[in-house]
Amino acid sequence: MRDMLYSEVANFHGIPNIPDDPDLAVDAGRNLAEKILEPLHTAFGSVVVRSAYRSPAVNGYCHERFKEGDRAYFCSDNEFNRAQHIWDQRDANGCLGATASIVIPWYLPRFEKTQDPRPLAWWIRDNVPDYDLMSFYPWLCAFNIRWYEGDSSHTIRLSDGKDSETLTEKGMANFGGDHSDLYPDFPTL
Repeated sequence: MRDMLYSEVANFHGIPNIPDDPDLAVDAGRNLAEKILEPLHTAFGSVVVRSAYRSPAVNGYCHERFKEGDRAYFCSDNEFNRAQHIWDQRDANGCLGATASIVIPWYLPRFEKTQDPRPLAWWIRDNVPDYDLMSFYPWLCAFNIRWYEGDSSHTIRLSDGKDSETLTEKGMANFGGDHSDLYPDFPTL
């Protein structure tokens, strides 16, 4: 949980990043860790957490800076981030969720050659069924991955830093089936 609470923004600006409801945050974090992060660690080794839990104060601060044009503080508003980066608040549907921004170092050499996160995205789609949402970003192949107790969309989004596209989600023709031909030589889980 210590890794999940660490925030450079909170430390630099002196904003506490402590859950208002620690039990709810721990429950959400446990689900994220057991159902998402531990399977990734088993397959790929190290999983680097760049950002995870955000208190409403930290998230709100980042969102205000982002609205003012500071792209370094890329955060949606608190209402959107409930049951996402704000783990200790349920969303409007009453559901619990948790998001972490991570990097998988095992994949970095491949990403540096291709600039393509799709093989990793498809591997996770096929092997880690409890994810709700993945959003990939162009820097270090970092991505947000979310566990959610509600009805999961299993959406995968790709961003080039300006625009985003949906790679797949429930209902899309490419969603079902085996995609292993898209990620040859990947580890098995």
